[in-house]
Amino acid sequence: MFKNKKKDDETEENKDILLDDSSKEKSKTKKNDSVVVPKSKVVLVKKLLSNIKENSEKLSGILSDFITEEDEALIGLGQVADENFEPSENDTGEGKVIEGVFDGEIMIGPDGKQYSVPANYASKSKLVEGDILKLTITAKGIFVYKQISPIERNRVIGILEKTGDGNFYVVSDDPSSAEASAGKRKWRVLTASVTYFKGDNGDEAVILVPKAGKSKWGAVENVVKKA
Repeated sequence: MFKNKKKDDETEENKDILLDDSSKEKSKTKKNDSVVVPKSKVVLVKKLLSNIKENSEKLSGILSDFITEEDEALIGLGQVADENFEPSENDTGEGKVIEGVFDGEIMIGPDGKQYSVPANYASKSKLVEGDILKLTITAKGIFVYKQISPIERNRVIGILEKTGDGNFYVVSDDPSSAEASAGKRKWRVLTASVTYFKGDNGDEAVILVPKAGKSKWGAVENVVKKA
């Protein structure tokens, strides 16, 4: 009977030793999990982050000298227009190519769908109503435009007129016009084009229009500031 009691006491004692060792191991593990970072390194990291922020602001300021707020607004994400762009096989693997007609502001596809044309590209390329464009939609969803068949053009000299809604028109004498406004005609032009040439209400403008037929839109070729 006493022997059994002694064994029980030894068993309990062994359990206590095991529990104590386990607690020590856990405590040791917790100590190993913790990381102590010297204050000097914290200060260094903070200074590096500050330098990165400062340099980023400087770079942004430098780039801002080359583009305006209007340019940033006109260039949308996911839209590109580059005459020299040739998509790779990876880009066009699941993409498609669509040809359409430029109506002065957008491209109309053969199915009648309308495709937005970046105003900065239309202005830079002096797209005229009736030009044929090729739109490549890459596998990544990027829209790439290219002018493939420009129509014949005429030059018209007129006066810039800004309407109350902020749109710009070029008004010119047109003896052949059947309009009731004393033989004058007007063409709407892209605001982006006027902004590029720093044009304003009353300035003289040279625009390109289709040689054949009448058009609602004109492409600004140049602007002469009023005296």
